[in-house]
Amino acid sequence: MLFTAIVFFITANIYILSDILNVGIIFSAIICAALFIIVNFKPCFGRLEDKKSQAIRSGVAVLEAFLIAAAGSVAMLIGAIIMNYGTKGLIINSVIAFLVLAIAFWNGIIRIYINARQLGIKWRVIGAACGMIPVVHIVVLMKLISLAKREYKTENEKELVNKARQGDMICKTKYPVLLVHGVFFRDFKHFNYWGRIPEQLERNGAVIYYGGQQSALSVADSAAELAEKIRQTVGETGCEKVNIIAHSKGGLDSRWAISNLGCDKYVASLTTVNTPHRGCKFADYLLSKAGEGLRAKVSGAYNASAKKLGDTEPDFIAAVTDLTASACERINEQCPDKAGVFYQSIGSRSVKASAGRFPLNLSYLLVDHFDGPNDGLVSVDSMVWGESFREYKPDGSRGISHGDMIDLNRENIDGFDVREAYVELVRELADRGY
Repeated sequence: MLFTAIVFFITANIYILSDILNVGIIFSAIICAALFIIVNFKPCFGRLEDKKSQAIRSGVAVLEAFLIAAAGSVAMLIGAIIMNYGTKGLIINSVIAFLVLAIAFWNGIIRIYINARQLGIKWRVIGAACGMIPVVHIVVLMKLISLAKREYKTENEKELVNKARQGDMICKTKYPVLLVHGVFFRDFKHFNYWGRIPEQLERNGAVIYYGGQQSALSVADSAAELAEKIRQTVGETGCEKVNIIAHSKGGLDSRWAISNLGCDKYVASLTTVNTPHRGCKFADYLLSKAGEGLRAKVSGAYNASAKKLGDTEPDFIAAVTDLTASACERINEQCPDKAGVFYQSIGSRSVKASAGRFPLNLSYLLVDHFDGPNDGLVSVDSMVWGESFREYKPDGSRGISHGDMIDLNRENIDGFDVREAYVELVRELADRGY
C-alpha cells in the first residue's frame, strides 16, 4: 500500500517534482503513468484465500493510498505557494493532481461499493451524501475503509477455517437438512432467506433443501404445503427422513405437519429458531385495536403483493392470527410432540429497537412491553421448546435480532458468528446420528 501511495503522490505532483529535480517532464510522466496504471490494477502484494475478500482488500489499499497521496499533495501545494512557485505551474500541477487522485479514489470506492457487503445500504447512502462535504467526507471515507477492512479480514479467516476442515465434512448428517422459512417471506432463488448460512453448511458437508411454503397462510395450511414438500423430498431422494431447521412461524408450521399430518415418520429432528411457540401478546393487542376496515385494507394490500411474487392464495389475517398468544395456546394443545422426533430450540434477544438492522427489529419496544425480553418480534420465553434451548445473548449494546438469526442482512456481528452457529448446530445433529 505504501508503494502505491508513493506512486499516486509522485504522479499527482509530477509537474512540480520534475521541475524541482530538473528531470524531463515527458519522460517522467510516461514512467509515472505506467506505474500508476499498474498499481491501480494491483495495489497490494500477496493474495487472500477468498476472491471477493481480495477485491475488497485491493479497494481498501487504493483508498488508503489515495488518502496518503492526497495529504501529501496538499502539503506539496502549500509548500509551493510559500516558495512563490509560478502561478502557471501551480495550476498545471493542481489539475494533474486532481485528475490522478480522482481516478485513484473512484477505483477504490467502486471496488468496495461493489464487493463489501458490510457497508450495507446505510453507509453506501451516507458515503454518497457526504461526498462533497469538506472534512466530513474524509471522516466518512475512513469509516468505509474501516468497515471494508474488517470484512475482508473476517471473510478470509473464515475461508482459511473452511479449507482447514474441508475433509472433515462436520455437517454431513445422516438425513438432509430442510430449511423452513417464517411468515411474510418466501424461498427465492436469487435472495436466500437464510443469507450466507446454507452455503456455509454445504461447504462443510450438509445437504440442503427448502420448505417452499407460501409466505402467509394459517399454520394448518402452511403445514399442509410443508408436509407435501417433506414427502416429495423423501420420495425423490430416498433419504427416508429430514432434519428440519425452522425459523419463526416456520417452527409452528413444522410442528403441525409432524403432529397432525403424519410427517413424524419422515422427520428425524426439529430445531426451531426464534419461533413464537407461545405466541405474541402484542399481536393479540394489535388485532384487537385494529378496526375491521384497517385489517381489510392491510390484508388486501399484502395479499395482492404476495400474489405478484408467487403466492397462490395468501391470507395475511390468518397468518397473523395464528401468531397470537391465544391462537398458539390452541395450537400447542393440538400439536403434541411425537415420539421418535428429536425436538430442540434456539433463540436470541435484542436490547433496544436500534440494535440490529431494519426491518425485523421495529417492534422491540412494543413486544418488550407486552411479552418481555425479545428479539424485536418474539419474546425469549416464547421461543423455548423441546429437550433443550440455547440462547444467543447480546454482546454489549448490539443484541441479536430476529433477522440476525437468519443472516437476513448478511451482517458480521462482533461476538456472534451466525454462520458458525449453524455449523455447530448441524454438527451436533450429525454427532447424534441424525
